[in-house]
Amino acid sequence: MTGMTSTARPFLNRRLAEFGTTIFAEMSALAASTGSINLGQGFPDTDGPEEIREAAVRALRDGRGNQYPPGPGVPELRTAIAGHQARRYGLVVDPDTEVLVTAGATEAIAATLLALLEPGDEVVALEPYYDSYAACIAMAGATRVPVTLRPDAERTRFRLDLDELRAAVTDRTRLLLINTPHNPTGTVLTRAELTAIAELAVERNLLVVTDEVYEHLVFDDAEHIPLATLPGMRERTVTISSAGKTFSFTGWKVGWLTAPPELVAAVRSAKQFLTYVSSGPFQYAIAEALRLPDSYFDGFRADLLRKRDLLADGLRAAGFEVYLPRGTYFITTDITPFGEKDAHTFCRTLPERTGVVAIPNSVFYDNHEAGRTQVRFAFCKKDEVLTEAADRLRRLNG
Repeated sequence: MTGMTSTARPFLNRRLAEFGTTIFAEMSALAASTGSINLGQGFPDTDGPEEIREAAVRALRDGRGNQYPPGPGVPELRTAIAGHQARRYGLVVDPDTEVLVTAGATEAIAATLLALLEPGDEVVALEPYYDSYAACIAMAGATRVPVTLRPDAERTRFRLDLDELRAAVTDRTRLLLINTPHNPTGTVLTRAELTAIAELAVERNLLVVTDEVYEHLVFDDAEHIPLATLPGMRERTVTISSAGKTFSFTGWKVGWLTAPPELVAAVRSAKQFLTYVSSGPFQYAIAEALRLPDSYFDGFRADLLRKRDLLADGLRAAGFEVYLPRGTYFITTDITPFGEKDAHTFCRTLPERTGVVAIPNSVFYDNHEAGRTQVRFAFCKKDEVLTEAADRLRRLNG
């Protein structure tokens, strides 16, 4: 049997040629090969609530979800999602027509963008952005238009320039892609910022897609406000979230979106040709998770806040400039205090130098220079792991 001979045309679709292997796969492989502490990829190193894991076991044993679940998601989960939106935000959605369960938020993003975009459309997105945004926009044949979050004057947090956002919208703009709490910077958009975004969307008649997977991880005086709750936004917004970040079962890949019926129907048309359905038994478990008492969510947030401060103190002691996040479980740092200027090179050599893996933020920018000296660390790890990582990173001072 002979192999294929080379052709003039590359195998990979040209729309995806710029992406290659994700930075998360690259850095996690580096962590494994060097035996380093992995503070790169955002997954916890402990499982979520035992009663939720047992709920999944019960579903498996009872034969619930072991065959194809309904395309939109099992009714129990869709009802729980609707209940969560109403209880938390006063956002009333119909579980039968305005909720769609997906294979994690990543599929929700992909299905939404594939459904709503056509070649020639423009998408305004906040950068740095989660890498799947750029890939999904490209797969849809649309064009991404970045609006860059930049450090404030005190260099304590990243802020959105609303004038830059307005200037980015053109007659070709189809939708705004908003992420708050924001990965990787940890910014949580304020009510004033969200109000301005809403007014712009209404004025220019734009669709809005909001990635809110870190909705339960906001710290200090920050407040998560779903954009769909603001005037004029309910009918034009697709709100995306997932169970992985809130309940620490990232491998279950249970995500969802809520939107008006016509938008859900459009996204479902694309989603049915991606996974069709997924995570059958886990959907029943997450339905129970969403009904956990407020004490769970408060305790989860308090635990991550303590971990944030533990790692932030360690990073400062090691010599990093730290942007303290008000949301998510990531800390963005700057490496210029070490005389370093290239985050990608810094992260590739960090395991050998210290035995710690991190992610270079530059890969999340269209203009790599904008994030050239930024490095992201995850703090969703055991206390002893964070302490050990901070101790190792102090070698950079030696």
